[in-house]
Amino acid sequence: MNTMPHTIPGFLANRLAKPAAVFGGAVSGQGTVELLARLGVSSVVYDRKGGEAEPVFGADDARRHGLVVYSPGFAPDHPWIGTANDAGCLCLGELDFAALFWTGPVIAITGTNGKTTLTEFLAHVLNKSGRAAMVAGNIGYPFSRLVQQGIAADAIAVCEISSFQAETIRHLAPAATLWTNFAEDHLERHGSMADYFDAKAQLLARTAPGMRWVGSSVAAWMTRNGRTLEGVNVINTVVPPADPRLAGTPFAAMPQRENFEVAKAYWCASGLDVEILYAAAAGFRIGRHRLSRVATKDGVTFWNDSKATNFHAVIGALENFDAPVRWIGGGRSKGGDIAGFVRDVAARISRGYLIGETAVELERAAVSEDMDVVSCGSLLDAVTRAWRDSRPGEHILLSPGFASFDQFKGYEDRGDQFEAIVADIKSQSI
Repeated sequence: MNTMPHTIPGFLANRLAKPAAVFGGAVSGQGTVELLARLGVSSVVYDRKGGEAEPVFGADDARRHGLVVYSPGFAPDHPWIGTANDAGCLCLGELDFAALFWTGPVIAITGTNGKTTLTEFLAHVLNKSGRAAMVAGNIGYPFSRLVQQGIAADAIAVCEISSFQAETIRHLAPAATLWTNFAEDHLERHGSMADYFDAKAQLLARTAPGMRWVGSSVAAWMTRNGRTLEGVNVINTVVPPADPRLAGTPFAAMPQRENFEVAKAYWCASGLDVEILYAAAAGFRIGRHRLSRVATKDGVTFWNDSKATNFHAVIGALENFDAPVRWIGGGRSKGGDIAGFVRDVAARISRGYLIGETAVELERAAVSEDMDVVSCGSLLDAVTRAWRDSRPGEHILLSPGFASFDQFKGYEDRGDQFEAIVADIKSQSI
């Protein structure tokens, strides 16, 4: 069984003479509180609820703690972390803290797009090969919670790791890192592409040479910007060779095709049976809200790609269609070149139906590209208009390209609402 150490690391022990502070009360914070409790350590949760104008963690609070564990939503320059550092607290990210108590190997999965699918698939195929593997991290199941499970001491943690989690790691040392792709995203947090890249690159720095696999877009960025490729295995994911054995699987076409190529490279280098990999691909199903067919009515097909929250994901989705696409996009900005994004989208769609906070800016950019768009007040309005405009043989695609938190609880809520609207349209007799 996974024997979580009863002895807290020496550098941490004196910090825990006081209760630990946990920043963030959502799933990562909850997992941290549970892990601390298993270690016999009390904790206090600090969470900034919506509408509060002032921080609730000040200098007096900081002096009550020796350790702060923060959720990914807290950037390194968050004022609470600054206050904690000034008071002499040790500040660790949730995933990094949990890594101190994990006894098995960790396979780190990152990328701008596709990392969730690759995480799920790799754990799936490892289990098929007889190895105990569990998913954790940014996938929605915090590493701190996985650490607490009674599982084999050599079990493999396949961790989806976002740039938010990677940028401050000090203790996590992955046995292997698989980095699928790199494109514009999260610039509202990182400020520049270079900073975004360097955040993810912390994983490469913490992984032994030769145990790092990256896709073509990652390698291309490294080459253009003077980053070393030494010790990095570069996988061709620009135009992967045709593979008839993947026909009918989620990996037959982009964007999932590059996931398989990266997984295959790691798999073969590890000396594992490639036949198991292909067999697992045939039985694997991707999660919801990832470019999936929802319904067809009167020759018009509806597609849900609500998890596409950045520009690269939208372009990848549009490349799968030959027939005209009526595109539903927009939401909360994550930074980046919106004008350039619109330029890329314009040639691939017949009309755009814009929603959310970025609708005005998208519409303004569309004018310069002579791109046919209409601003819609809601997702219901967008889907309804797209359906009324459509003709047999066309596709209606929800692939927003932006965050969902302006109008929805998350991308799942956005996708669920889209599917409910489509179900209502499908049920109509006209």
